[in-house]
Amino acid sequence: MTQDELKALVGRAALDHVVPGELVGVGTGSTVDKFIDALPGVRIAGAVSSSVRSTKRMQALGIRVLDAGDVTELPVYIDGADEIDHAGFMIKGGGAAQTREKIVADLAPRFVCIADESKLVARLGKFPVPVEVIAMAAPQLMRKFAAIGGRAVLRAGVLTDDGHPVLDVHDLAIDDPLAMETEINQWPGVVTVGIFARNRASVCLLGTPAGVKTLTF
Repeated sequence: MTQDELKALVGRAALDHVVPGELVGVGTGSTVDKFIDALPGVRIAGAVSSSVRSTKRMQALGIRVLDAGDVTELPVYIDGADEIDHAGFMIKGGGAAQTREKIVADLAPRFVCIADESKLVARLGKFPVPVEVIAMAAPQLMRKFAAIGGRAVLRAGVLTDDGHPVLDVHDLAIDDPLAMETEINQWPGVVTVGIFARNRASVCLLGTPAGVKTLTF
């Protein structure tokens, strides 16, 4: 199976985790696109989106999209990952939406990660960690990452939906994802680091040539 076919496989499998008649939190990315395309097959009250991209895709399919600020709780949040380890910790933000993704994920007690098998890793960090930052702090933050062994590169020509630049940090040794997420998020100028440890996955639906493998954490 191609990677695109694996993404479609887990996108459809995620429908089993949507609560009929309720709202659903929807993430961002190419795998989530497959989930969105299958979503009209389930009767839901609407969705809360983590990006302009996902909002437009759902609205084009006739799905009602609510603002996160108008919702107090969601039964489930469904999103992809750039990397996920065997504890459910993730790196996200390849699509530059990690801040809004964390906001929507925080409304839900269950995070269902959908990914193809290439995203499962023994330790996070091979994929560069995306960090949304305030522009004036970018040079200072690049130096701070260098001090802990990271190499931060400004993602050229990219701004988040909230108008901020993104640093992609290479070569970080992430032995304790929660501790690193907590530390980096305290640095002045950081909006959100793309380590999802506090908002880790509850379930991962992993696309493999043999079918969907379900990991629970």
